Amino acid sequence: MIHSRNIFLQSYIVTPKELSNALTKNIPTKLSTAPRIIPLCASWFLPNDPQRRTGLKVFKAKRISSARFFDLDAVKDHESPYPHMLPTAEVFAKSMQDLGIRKDDTLVVYDSQELGIFSAPRVGWTLKVFGHPEVHVLNNFRLWVEQGYPTESGDVTTIAEQQTDYPIPSITPGMVVHFAQMKEIAKDYGKEGAEGIQILDARNRGRWAGDEPEPRPGLSSGHIPGSINVPVSDLVDPETGALLSGEELRNVFEKKGIDPQKPIVSSCGTGVTAAVIDAALGEAGFGKPENRRLYDGSWT
Repeated sequence: MIHSRNIFLQSYIVTPKELSNALTKNIPTKLSTAPRIIPLCASWFLPNDPQRRTGLKVFKAKRISSARFFDLDAVKDHESPYPHMLPTAEVFAKSMQDLGIRKDDTLVVYDSQELGIFSAPRVGWTLKVFGHPEVHVLNNFRLWVEQGYPTESGDVTTIAEQQTDYPIPSITPGMVVHFAQMKEIAKDYGKEGAEGIQILDARNRGRWAGDEPEPRPGLSSGHIPGSINVPVSDLVDPETGALLSGEELRNVFEKKGIDPQKPIVSSCGTGVTAAVIDAALGEAGFGKPENRRLYDGSWT
């Protein structure tokens, strides 16, 4: 469990009640320059979503009051041919400025009501990679709605008036694995004297095994040699879509034969749901944080 300096929110994964209490005690005013608590909607759907939903559509339909929308399909490396590579520091800072976010704001990232925990951990991870000091993930928006906490709908029209001077940050390289590094890790798999890095893949078993197609045309399914399949469905409650408890998550990892003493790299299709594994490892206290990294771009 990761502890926070924020007096209202003490762990990385927070409940609806904890967020509601924190927002109640942290009501901003137009003249105030004190740190704020800002809900950040990170809703995102796969490109082959049968209902053709988008994050922005569900954000406008229902969101936490005063929330802002972080667009995963926009805040990325636009020079890369791959869908969700980390943006440059300049693009990240400009996105924060346009969202009216300040460096000292506490950000609580959340997912869609429809999917439960899915893409919010990726945005939370991105914020941490770029060194934002106070980041949390809500567990989860579906429970927020079911438990009767307030929501709003419609367009957001005031953000442009609140643009900030969010500074251009430095990246935290130890949190990220790139293609060349992963190629070497895969090449060393099973060799005597190798570091024994464990690769955990968040895709469903069919895609991991090569039995089901990938959601992106022309991309073959299968997996990186030696990777362990840890689908997101194993890490969340099937009814609520919420991340399981730390103890339940630890049991999942132990049953998969994962060694908390060895380095871990989380992977998936494009690097989105790999962050669910990373968040689950943190909530379970499984392995040292400095031994956990995410493969940016992942299977694509």
